[in-house]
Amino acid sequence: MKSDAAAAKRHYLLRALILLGFALYISHLAASGKLQFYVAPEMRLWLRLSVIPLVLVAVTLVYHAFFAKGNGAVCECGSDHTVTGSGFKHALAYALFLTPLLLGLVLPDQALDGAAASRKGMILGSPVLSREQLDGKFKAPDKYNEEFAELAKRLYVQDVIEVKPEIFSEMIGAIELFKEDFRGKKIKLSGFVYQKKEAPERTEFVLSRFLVQCCTADAYPFGVPVISREPLPSLQNDAWIEVEGTLRTGAHKGKEIITISAERVTEIPRPDSPYVFLNSNAVMEYLQSLDPPL
Repeated sequence: MKSDAAAAKRHYLLRALILLGFALYISHLAASGKLQFYVAPEMRLWLRLSVIPLVLVAVTLVYHAFFAKGNGAVCECGSDHTVTGSGFKHALAYALFLTPLLLGLVLPDQALDGAAASRKGMILGSPVLSREQLDGKFKAPDKYNEEFAELAKRLYVQDVIEVKPEIFSEMIGAIELFKEDFRGKKIKLSGFVYQKKEAPERTEFVLSRFLVQCCTADAYPFGVPVISREPLPSLQNDAWIEVEGTLRTGAHKGKEIITISAERVTEIPRPDSPYVFLNSNAVMEYLQSLDPPL
């Protein structure tokens, strides 16, 4: 009986330590501002709140480890709550929880880069929209595309289209939807450099971003091909740049896509929030901010 109670106590304490480890790690990410590297804004509050039940369950396990009666029972229902199974099975089960926690502690907290884009596969254009060009200039075929058609109208009248990070994928999607109409328009946007193969004189690359829907596990790397007038041999993969140029169209795997003929390429610091996120209100909020508003 004493050995069963001692074994149960060890298991309860180990489980409590694992849960406290996750709670402390999440708290550290939230306090340091690094939570943005892993989850979308809508999920950050819930992840912060998850610290509360993690701590409560951990405290409950510690209580049962020291105050449970008999051989480690967690209640007085009469059921057998003894810890069963071989040591190997227990070690394997705990390893499943400890491995991601230890990796999080050991590996640096950093944004997804070109290596991750290579593994996932780069999408040229916007992952938000992939419909063929519509009949009629800026005419939405259905309710889903009405905001994008309205956004395209507002972008078209701008002398230089400045792609905002908070609405990056939607702006690229609106331009892509009406790419023939936007051909020749000036554009300014920022992102990181992605190129599958290193070239001594870099003249073509993809200006890229990661679109995060929930967390970085479902992040989509997407971007716009850039063709520079001058070679840029000093430009490295994963470098953050701002590009000003002219919108063109090109072909990729039999599909017409938008491209940018770069007139100016400037290296910039990586932004504090390097990802772009899906926001159902992003287009409407942007249109409302314009003068005159929508």
